[in-house]
Amino acid sequence: MTIQGAVIRRDDDPRKELPIADVLVTASDGVISLSTRSSASGYFTIVFPGVVLPGRTVVLSFKHPDYKPLDLKLETGVRLASRQLYVAALEPNPLPPGSLSDHSLSVVSNIRVRYTVNSETEENIGSAVKIFQVVNKGNVPCNHQSPCSPGGNWKAASGAVSLDAGSGNEFRNVRASCIAGPCPFTRIDSSGFARGGRTISASALDWSDTATFLLEAEVFHNSIRSNLRQSYPVAFGQTLNFTLPPTQEGVSIEADIDGAPMVFPLGPNLYLSWATCTARTNTAEHEKTTVYRCELKPGYRF
Repeated sequence: MTIQGAVIRRDDDPRKELPIADVLVTASDGVISLSTRSSASGYFTIVFPGVVLPGRTVVLSFKHPDYKPLDLKLETGVRLASRQLYVAALEPNPLPPGSLSDHSLSVVSNIRVRYTVNSETEENIGSAVKIFQVVNKGNVPCNHQSPCSPGGNWKAASGAVSLDAGSGNEFRNVRASCIAGPCPFTRIDSSGFARGGRTISASALDWSDTATFLLEAEVFHNSIRSNLRQSYPVAFGQTLNFTLPPTQEGVSIEADIDGAPMVFPLGPNLYLSWATCTARTNTAEHEKTTVYRCELKPGYRF
């Protein structure tokens, strides 16, 4: 038997019924008792081993220090209970006597989320040129002594040249051509440079008089660039909500506290002095995004 549900904050306004994380959820049928905690989205699931017999009551208990405890009784009948989704609406604990009034609360305003996204960039940093010759004498029969002309009639010669772009660089748009001599009686092999790369090579076959060849290429440098970006979160009730792309790094929140501008690095522990933050991964999208929710601590208001 699998029990699935969500824990939310009870409110007269449905728009403020926000999910509650880290709620202790216990399911008991009087014999077996199992516990779990709600996720950042309020979701929980409990799997009972074996079969819960019809007619036996299963009690779901919800406990959180900031909310009143709640018990839900599941209807008997295993099939019915396992098909339902249970939503537990917890009521916040009342504020203690002498709590701060709205006028004495610190005001959090002008909130921005700052983060960086790394991207790979390619920059054209120059070009490379190299000349090479293939020395040969024309009209000399080949007599089956390689290398020969494509038809096998004339003695040929070959030559090659190579280039190295250096670490972190690569060649693009590589071209090789015959620029001097009896070019109609030459052939260039492009297999060594057709795809570019850090190192390239070009070779040529000449079955007439000496010919001169030119190898040209553009040089690109590959690097990682950090782009600073800003996002403006939504204040919803007592919570701050925003999402960030999966490639984000260095998340921080900029805000004015009682009019004084401050920067708060969020860090891996999602710590803020004025709010309690949780994060969850949105797996429903093609590219997973991170969903953040920060609830104001006592003593602060938007």
